[in-house]
Amino acid sequence: MAFLSRAFGASLILSLVVAVGPTVAQQVAPVAVPADAPLPGIPGVDQSAWLYKGSDLGRDAEWKFGTLPNGLRFAVRRNGVPPGQVAVRVRIDAGSLNERDDERGFAHFIEHLSFRGSEYVPDSQAKRIWQRFGATFGSDSNAQTTPVSTTYKLDLPSATEAGLDESMKILGGMMAKPAITDAAITAERPVVLAEQREQPGPQVRFGDALRQTFFAGQPLAERSPIGTVKTLEAATAASVGGFHDRWYRPERTTVIVAGDMDPGVFARLIVKNFGGWKGVGANPADPDFGKPDASKPVSGVVVEPGLPPLAAMAVIRPWTFNDDTVIFNQKRMVDTLAARLISRRLEQRARGGGSFIQAGVSIDDVSRSANVTSVNIVPVGDAWEPALKDVRAVIADAMAQAPTQAEVDREYADFDTILRTSVETSRVEAGAKQADDMGEALDIRETVTTPEVSYAILTSAHEKGMFTPAAILASTKKIFEGDATRALLNIRTPDPAVTAKLAAALKADVTGLAGKRQAQNAVTFAQLPALGTPGTVVSRVPNGKLDIEQVAFSNGVRALIFPSTSETGRVYVRVRFGGGYNALPAKRASAAWAGPLALVQSGVGTLNQGDLDQLVAGRRIGIDFGVTDDAFVLAALTSPADLEDQLKLLAAKLAAPGWDAAPIARAKAVALAGYDGYDQSPDGVLSRDLEGLLRDGDPRSVTPTRAQISGTTAKQFRALWQPLLASGPIEVSVFGNVGADQAVAAIAKTFGALKPRAADARAAPVRFPAHVAAPVVRTHQGADNQAAAVIAWPTGGGADGVAESRRLDVIAQVFGDRLFDRLRSEAGASYTPSVQSQWPVGLASGGRLIAIGQVAPANVDLFFRLAREIAADLVARPIDADEFKRTMLPYTQSIIRQSSGNQFWLRELAGGAFDPRRIAATERLGEDIRGITPEQLQATAAKYLRPERDWTLKVVPEGK
Repeated sequence: MAFLSRAFGASLILSLVVAVGPTVAQQVAPVAVPADAPLPGIPGVDQSAWLYKGSDLGRDAEWKFGTLPNGLRFAVRRNGVPPGQVAVRVRIDAGSLNERDDERGFAHFIEHLSFRGSEYVPDSQAKRIWQRFGATFGSDSNAQTTPVSTTYKLDLPSATEAGLDESMKILGGMMAKPAITDAAITAERPVVLAEQREQPGPQVRFGDALRQTFFAGQPLAERSPIGTVKTLEAATAASVGGFHDRWYRPERTTVIVAGDMDPGVFARLIVKNFGGWKGVGANPADPDFGKPDASKPVSGVVVEPGLPPLAAMAVIRPWTFNDDTVIFNQKRMVDTLAARLISRRLEQRARGGGSFIQAGVSIDDVSRSANVTSVNIVPVGDAWEPALKDVRAVIADAMAQAPTQAEVDREYADFDTILRTSVETSRVEAGAKQADDMGEALDIRETVTTPEVSYAILTSAHEKGMFTPAAILASTKKIFEGDATRALLNIRTPDPAVTAKLAAALKADVTGLAGKRQAQNAVTFAQLPALGTPGTVVSRVPNGKLDIEQVAFSNGVRALIFPSTSETGRVYVRVRFGGGYNALPAKRASAAWAGPLALVQSGVGTLNQGDLDQLVAGRRIGIDFGVTDDAFVLAALTSPADLEDQLKLLAAKLAAPGWDAAPIARAKAVALAGYDGYDQSPDGVLSRDLEGLLRDGDPRSVTPTRAQISGTTAKQFRALWQPLLASGPIEVSVFGNVGADQAVAAIAKTFGALKPRAADARAAPVRFPAHVAAPVVRTHQGADNQAAAVIAWPTGGGADGVAESRRLDVIAQVFGDRLFDRLRSEAGASYTPSVQSQWPVGLASGGRLIAIGQVAPANVDLFFRLAREIAADLVARPIDADEFKRTMLPYTQSIIRQSSGNQFWLRELAGGAFDPRRIAATERLGEDIRGITPEQLQATAAKYLRPERDWTLKVVPEGK
């Protein structure tokens, strides 16, 4: 894969890396190794493919395997997506299920301690070391603890062998000798407790209750990775070190590397940096994860007003190891299709105004503890009993009567499309994803293979006649049989009789209550509304710097075309029209809130959403809808073969939108179901109120009230959206694996055939709130140890200020890094402080630099003090050379990696067909970033981070 297919992109990347750090070209020259050949130069390493033991699946020959003499295993491969990056995963086969009762949370605690300091890294310096290599903390360097494993992740951009060697050395030290001292535990404990405190309480409590109910009698029921306050507060160096020594050992470690370098280099560096590691004592036996216990209670009830009413059912079977064979996967595909078919029937009922907003069936292997068929139901309002009855009736009907062959073929077509697409786009699958997929397969003791093999397994099963109505019926019966059936219900208000009601509802006979199955007629693209005579091209203007083409049509539609082979098999379509938030009513509440929920679902012409699903079955065609500051957006990811029909569907949505009332009713039910949750946590209050407050109460940004949601009618919805869909300029962007002439012809037949559109009305600009002497106060009804603090400064907006916005992005990176160090690492006051710069290119104003921290109520003032001290320091003096490098290199590398894909350029060039300043700003991207200096950043900070203009908010517990 070329580094970038556009000439400008290549020069941009070169200029950036020359300015701030090492280039990809500095890495060692690759040694060609045949796909099925062993890696040279690593004597003493067993290179047998340990992953495929017992499996008859076709191997992914790009993966190279090895087992070191100390028992550590590795899997490495070359992958150049994105160019220059190397993804490293170090997986320890131990998680929260390996903990004893008095060690709960220790697996996760060690993850924190390992990043804090280790054999080769002083306290709190690992982040800075990797920043100097261009890695962004949190996204490029992180870790995850699950019930069965702990995985350390590093995505190293523009990797060199020297940088990778140093990184492997650090990771090796983190695994073998983390700094587990009483001092380190005392320093990091507040951070871990802050992470626990900041988790959303209602969701955590429901999740805990779900595990305790579904997996009663098994360790998983009580083994949340975060642990308990009691065990975390009791942790000592001796107790945490004991867990580490028991489970952190080479025999339980797998190093996975996928990146843009010779895999032989990966293997050699793994041997060098992990080969000398020896475990402490004997390797313990795997703990017993238990089996489902049918004697435990069948159901449970929780009362969480912060969550909508929810009913979750599960049929639970023991998890057993299975050799990952072709027939095993084919049988699982049949089971999956059976579950998908039931889910589609449930979705049809939900769309039609049923007793539930949403319901679905899935099958999962859960933490090597159980194989589970799950059914999740969100009822309309609080009426969970009819919803549970109706869902059970649909399932009972599916178990009693075979589906039609047409239903089976419909689900198979989508299944086929998913796997076929993975084949067509396999060349651009990211190395980080391949590394993550390998780790996830190890979690459930399975393998990975190529997309081609996966697709062949599916088509072979189809050829053998495994997808018949009879087979799906048998599979449906099988997936709803198990050792235990459990259910958990959430209600918003206490009901003493609810346990008995739930038990009765689960036993109630629902035979025959499903009613007549809905039949879906065949639909073709000929049934879409006619679009008119294809338009003519007025002009085609190439842009040599960006390799894009600007096209204008006779009806006023304009297009941006970028033919690119950088993402094989993918074509991105973005249709910007109208004025976005800027075109919505600015002086009153409206039905705009329902647009993202209901507009697509409302259909096209006489076709409802079910018809449209049938229309695009087996094809890569869809519709997404969104609202930006200055445009409404229809979007899709399609294929070269499907591009013309994709454009036809999107154009028909604008020309002849459907106005089915059912999606409006569903949107109202969805919005009201989650409304109580806003008050239950600081994060909920922020999601409801912050945007409206930051835009000074502008109705376009204020969350609607319950009454406004309930009062929205289908008539009001249509009255607002019909003229918005019919007016304002249209810009069509087609970026991807398609020729320019093909794209232009397809647009001419579709959007070029639309009638000329009237101009849309634009409303008043957005406003930033006035400075406040004391923070605005909002309250929440959640845990009394949770609060949030927000400080924001107004900046600007518009395409003329894009260069300034890039400097503000860098200031936000510096600000965020300092706030992290002081608030989290030093004070342990917040786990996730964040700082962002938001600059609306499509508006003349409304930008802001904003810092948010979730803290204990006692630390709200500390947050404001530290944030203002950091702001004042950024104004008072330039940042030093090391901090500048540690900021600019990750920032630049992030842009380099994003720019290797089409979505980056879609975002940068959005609106450019009508506003040439946006194209010019994109052309200056390299120049703008290359020209940033510490002195420039100081001047920009002085311009905007003015204490007399800041605005603050705190969200504290009610009554505090």
